[in-house]
Amino acid sequence: MVRSTTFAVVALLVGALVFAAARFIHNDYIFFAGYVVLQFVVLATAWNILGGYCGYVNFGSAAFFALGAYSTVALHKAFQLPVPVLILIGGLVSGIVGLGMGYLTLRLRGAFFAIATLALAVVLQTLVINWDYVGGSRGAYIIRPASIPVIGSYIQYLFLIMLALAVVAITTARAIERSRLGFGFATIRDDELAAEASGVPTLRLKLIATTISGALMGMAGAPFPYYIGYLEPASAFGLAYAVNSIAMPMIGGTTSWVGPLIGSVLLGTLQQIATVTISSAVNLLIVGVLLVGFVIIAPNGIVGLIQERWRTRQK
Repeated sequence: MVRSTTFAVVALLVGALVFAAARFIHNDYIFFAGYVVLQFVVLATAWNILGGYCGYVNFGSAAFFALGAYSTVALHKAFQLPVPVLILIGGLVSGIVGLGMGYLTLRLRGAFFAIATLALAVVLQTLVINWDYVGGSRGAYIIRPASIPVIGSYIQYLFLIMLALAVVAITTARAIERSRLGFGFATIRDDELAAEASGVPTLRLKLIATTISGALMGMAGAPFPYYIGYLEPASAFGLAYAVNSIAMPMIGGTTSWVGPLIGSVLLGTLQQIATVTISSAVNLLIVGVLLVGFVIIAPNGIVGLIQERWRTRQK
């Protein structure tokens, strides 16, 4: 507990330094691009709780992200709530859906579970397209304030919120990894049948993983309508969210909390640079090339490669 608290304090200090450095540059695009990178940090970390720690590949990341975003749209039309409250509500809605999805699909394994999560995304997108209250297929506009007191421009406010959310996600993943819950997840990943035979409550642990993972993804999506200004099903359920949330942990390393952080910062930064210098159309190409390269060169990701080199030197 003390170590987790210390880590959270250090992470907050690092986040404060990042925010101060970004403000020193006096360029709002840094905050626009930084928001996207931090958003992927949360998504990759959330995916890794189920996909990396438990070994269950989830193709429905975009569904949970969109649930958080459309929760904000629905509440924005009825009430004028602050963004932190919307994030909590988006996380609650996505966490409940994650629990329900887990209860229905976690008896499946391997490719069958992955296909079921993909089907969830398709079903939810179809429901949203036919839900006129949130704009349906036409989409919905969200008018955000130009600025906010004390902080300044609203994009800086959103950047600061996403930075805090990234700290929460990373701290949560690290605490899970070093706890009895994390050891239970590891037994499921290594050999689920042996874990069940040893008395490990595998279904209960997997339900906890889907709930936490879904909640964090929904929290990442909740501020998105304010960031983009206009939300439509195609952007909320975009392929980029599903692909990046899988590729980033795999490139960074799935067995440690630091792997998704490294992968998302590396890949997210490259994508933002490519968007400015070339085109956003090459983003998925970058993901594909890097993913294939790392599968061949470093199947355990950057963290796994470093650990392997360290062990070799020690020997």
